[in-house]
Amino acid sequence: MVKLTFVQPDGSSQTVDAEPGVTVMEAAKLNDIEGVEAECGGACACATCHVYVDADWVEKTGKPSDIEEDMLDFAFDVRPESRLSCQIKVTPELDGLTVRVPAKQF
Repeated sequence: MVKLTFVQPDGSSQTVDAEPGVTVMEAAKLNDIEGVEAECGGACACATCHVYVDADWVEKTGKPSDIEEDMLDFAFDVRPESRLSCQIKVTPELDGLTVRVPAKQF
């Protein structure tokens, strides 16, 4: 299992176990992480699973694809470390990944 930590806007956090192969969004939904709405179910067709990847993890999670970049245009308060959690595949190398949930998704 891979440990993922979700930090809420108020600073509270929740660490969950995720199976390699799922997405960060799927791990969030399976563990009832508040603020990760994922209205499209992971099809990269909305921006409601927007998260901020902590600086130490940006390189390991990779850069957004062109489609993801286009969808991020619809997200609130986009930053250089913004990603759609449905596009980050959980791998053993992401053990310890920390992402921050935005104050609002849209």
